[in-house]
Amino acid sequence: MPLHHLTLGGLNCEVYDELPRDARPRLGVVFCHGFGAPANDLVPLGPALLRQEPALREHVRFLFPGAPLSLDAEGLFGGRAWWPLDIQRLVLAAEQGEFRDLREELPKGLERASETLTALVAEWRAETGLAVDRIVLGGFSQGAMLATDVALRLPERPAALCIFSGTLMAESQWRDLAALRGGLPVLQSHGRRDPLLPFEAAESLRDVLTEAGLQVEFLPFDGPHTIPQAALVRTAALLARLVERQAETEEGE
Repeated sequence: MPLHHLTLGGLNCEVYDELPRDARPRLGVVFCHGFGAPANDLVPLGPALLRQEPALREHVRFLFPGAPLSLDAEGLFGGRAWWPLDIQRLVLAAEQGEFRDLREELPKGLERASETLTALVAEWRAETGLAVDRIVLGGFSQGAMLATDVALRLPERPAALCIFSGTLMAESQWRDLAALRGGLPVLQSHGRRDPLLPFEAAESLRDVLTEAGLQVEFLPFDGPHTIPQAALVRTAALLARLVERQAETEEGE
């Protein structure tokens, strides 16, 4: 079956691929869902990206981890979170133009979440045989923030980073860490009418990463807090380029 369950780093995960039986992937993709979403929220991205670039079917395996915190007690039944988040505070800061004041914050719980996702990557590497530079990290909203933090902190540079409706935080730390990630391909999409994470903050994140030498493809769109179809098209194209590059490397060995 293309979809199956797996536990990695202490997290319940869904794995999706359409690889031939016993085939090993050339590329692994880890996508982290956003705050309040169910653990399997981003699973549809796997088949959607493979439909966009059918050649990926023989080479890519997707991993969708569920965040460790349950939000049932907050009334979001089935919702998960990577760390506690005050949504009302975010909305108020966005409405009052004070979101810049949050950019230096290191949210309580981020460090633990980052360690958990890092452990997951290590375990998945051991299972798949994939090197770090053959693993793409990404996510939506809070999951995008976590993926960014881990991509910048890993001992080695991952294959790429996909930021869907993420934002800038821990600015000083991220600036310093990004300086060690020159050349990392980044695909970043953000809606100009995002009511939770202002578009201006996304532009600031883009600028921090670009100034550090990361190869950022910035995809703005006229929409709210979501992942647009255009981002899926560009993500599939990015994955195709990475697979092609890996195939060329293998042929040259």
